[in-house]
Amino acid sequence: MMDRQDIDQLAQRLVSLVPSGLAQAQQDLRTNFGDVLAQGLRRLDLVTREEFDVQTQLLARTRAKVEALEKRIADLEAGAGA
Repeated sequence: MMDRQDIDQLAQRLVSLVPSGLAQAQQDLRTNFGDVLAQGLRRLDLVTREEFDVQTQLLARTRAKVEALEKRIADLEAGAGA
């Protein structure tokens, strides 16, 4: 997930798009944008890149084990049929 600094930077970019006539409200908008973005991202139930990489490695190991077991079963079946 994005850390708070990334969210704050994105909120600042959004605030920079607000017309200069609303300068008084910019700080409030920045805070509100940041809170809304953080809440929305939490609701998406995202995982960090590190968590994703760990799961990818786990899946690769599991896939290798399944392939090895499939080969072993095929070899045993071929031996039993001979």
